[in-house]
Amino acid sequence: MPSIKRRQFLQFAGSALAAAGLSQLDVRRQADRYGRALAQSPSRKLALLVGINEYPAEVTSLRGCLNDVRMQRELLVHRFGFSPNDILILTDAAATRQNILDAFESHLIAQAQPGDGVVFHFSGHGSLVRDPDPIALPEGAGYDGVEGYNGTMLPYDARTNTRDSQVNDIMGKTLFLLMSALKTDQVTVMLDSCHSGGGTRGDLLVRAVESRVGLGEAGPSDEEIAAQEKWMTHLGWSPRELKERRTRGIAKGVALGSAQANQLAADASFGAAGPGQFYAGAFTYALTRYLWQQPGSLPLERVFVDLARSTRDVANSARIVQSPIYEIEPGRNYDQEPLYFSRPQVPAAEAVILGTENGEVRFWLGGVSSQSLDAFESGAIFSITDANGNETGQIEQTRRVGLEGYGVLKGARSVPQAGMLLRERVRGVPADLTLRVGLNPSLGSDLVEARSQLARFNRIEPVAVNGENSPHYLLGRMTEAGRAIATAEAVRNVGEIGSIGLFTPGLVAIRDSFGEPNEPIAAGIERLNAPLKLLLAGRVLRSVLNSDTSNLSVNVAVQPVDSAVAVGRSASRGSQEGLVAQRLDGPVRELRSGTEIVVNVTNAEDRNLYIGILAIGGSGRITVLHPTDWDAPESESLLEPGQSVMIPRQELSRDRNRNYCADPSEAFHLCLSSSGYAEILTIASTSPLRDALRGLQQIAEENQTRSGNPIGLQNDEPVDVVENLLGDIDRNTRGDVEVRGGARGVDTTKLAALSTLVRIVAD
Repeated sequence: MPSIKRRQFLQFAGSALAAAGLSQLDVRRQADRYGRALAQSPSRKLALLVGINEYPAEVTSLRGCLNDVRMQRELLVHRFGFSPNDILILTDAAATRQNILDAFESHLIAQAQPGDGVVFHFSGHGSLVRDPDPIALPEGAGYDGVEGYNGTMLPYDARTNTRDSQVNDIMGKTLFLLMSALKTDQVTVMLDSCHSGGGTRGDLLVRAVESRVGLGEAGPSDEEIAAQEKWMTHLGWSPRELKERRTRGIAKGVALGSAQANQLAADASFGAAGPGQFYAGAFTYALTRYLWQQPGSLPLERVFVDLARSTRDVANSARIVQSPIYEIEPGRNYDQEPLYFSRPQVPAAEAVILGTENGEVRFWLGGVSSQSLDAFESGAIFSITDANGNETGQIEQTRRVGLEGYGVLKGARSVPQAGMLLRERVRGVPADLTLRVGLNPSLGSDLVEARSQLARFNRIEPVAVNGENSPHYLLGRMTEAGRAIATAEAVRNVGEIGSIGLFTPGLVAIRDSFGEPNEPIAAGIERLNAPLKLLLAGRVLRSVLNSDTSNLSVNVAVQPVDSAVAVGRSASRGSQEGLVAQRLDGPVRELRSGTEIVVNVTNAEDRNLYIGILAIGGSGRITVLHPTDWDAPESESLLEPGQSVMIPRQELSRDRNRNYCADPSEAFHLCLSSSGYAEILTIASTSPLRDALRGLQQIAEENQTRSGNPIGLQNDEPVDVVENLLGDIDRNTRGDVEVRGGARGVDTTKLAALSTLVRIVAD
């Protein structure tokens, strides 16, 4: 997309943050800015957290905003040292326009002194209203149709008692004035809302409300204009001075928004239907989860390095493109300052103890990845740690309700207290993980047969698309709307109108999954049997990803051949490095289709590791990249301490002027194709993965794959290989730890599983 200057966001960025003036970076860099700004240890820390699920009948209600507020509160209290008494929370009917403005004035403006830290968080709907004194937008930047508007937050009563198209929204301009009235400049504003779209998309709710009211475009209420005039008088500003200040940028501190102007902010569901399921904003979940894992206080310039990746990790279940935006106060250099203006007060953790109930320990799982939630239902084991990170006992998890876990003590020397941190020791991956496939209404009269046909497949679970079942993918027919979304997301090979195929929960088509337009439903589902098994295998593989929690030290870098710029991941608990290297503008490397890449893996342990590398394409196809010596795969997978391996290995006679992707040789070359995302999964184990390797050897023999060439898994092979892999991991774990409940254990002291993401851009 074209570069976006700060002042362009003052009008319309994906939320009321628009008026504060935001510029884009990816999500982990956002999270670090947020965490580092929190981390400067000001004299006092104040927070106002607003979340609205239940709107009156005029506005579609949401489901995850109260959880957003809970996520923020637990993070601020238990990781960043906020006093619960200094956090004011407004939810649902209490979060009226006047109550929000009054709370901002009395709790933040009246109390905050110079040097204090202030956090304001809003989760709810956003929209646009006409701005009586708008900021001019540059021409030719893709903003046609938004000139003259201002982004807004929708309080509980935003659309009640409206008159003459006037609404009770809180404008970004008003937020700018409120921020300006604060006596401190250590301010963090975070808005998880958007103004693009509205209603539903696939299985998602969108946190936006259309700007049309009745027969006209929405405009600010008289009360909103009066509030702005009040604060201009308080600040001694004229309308002209306000406009000039807004044009320059954000009022104070750091501001974060959940999506760009033309993107959606997802109100998404996580987990299967039942007590473990919950709803949350994809951005808030990604941000707070990352900050639980942040090892100490990283430089601000490092903070947002992973947030695009982290948000995609959370929004991955939705597979929508959601690129958060941020801005800092003009003239301030926050590159070496923390985000929340408060350094983390305790070490990184997956969970924090909340208390005990009826003999069970209750804990908050704020640091657990959305893709690993199924491995934290029962059977997981956590280490209870002291202030120095030393283990003082263990808790075995017995159940999960939302993000609250429950468990029993194992070998603790005393009853653990609220606020004590938990680190993952073993996760319990269920032996019967399924792939939930939502039946999209576009199937029409074929819905019943589609359910019957899918139910024949082992571990494929057909579910209704009603916002309550958290499907991993949708089955449906291609529509005009689906084609438009595919075009917007640059997804190719998505089939003609009426063809049957697969979509993400956010209605983004899965390429190469569509058949002919007149294909019978039974034939279409039979054709999709193999792709669904690939997607199931990929889901199981991702459940073991543990780069943030593994105790093994292993580095992975993915880069174009002959390039010095790489993007990668490292595993090592408490590491300050995180990324091995980063691309110029973020952690998700953007490379053109046809680019040849290599994967470099380094063993930073003082013991042997056994390495396996797989690639997952945009259609779900799984390819084994390493090992490929099918005569002695175990020997090839061995990586001694301090050694590195490059995959594919480069020929000594390589011609640097030759394009091996366009003009292939006999040797194996790793080339990117089509568009979308490619994922490199690297698995490092302290013990050989013998069953998985034997299974791969057998597949290689059956397919007559010669040594040195990768294997593309198909039909039942992906699930079989992944099951063998998990069996190996489980056996290695059970040598030292008892894992109950039929779950398969993944020991963080014996396994590192890392994901590196590459975005492929079509020519």
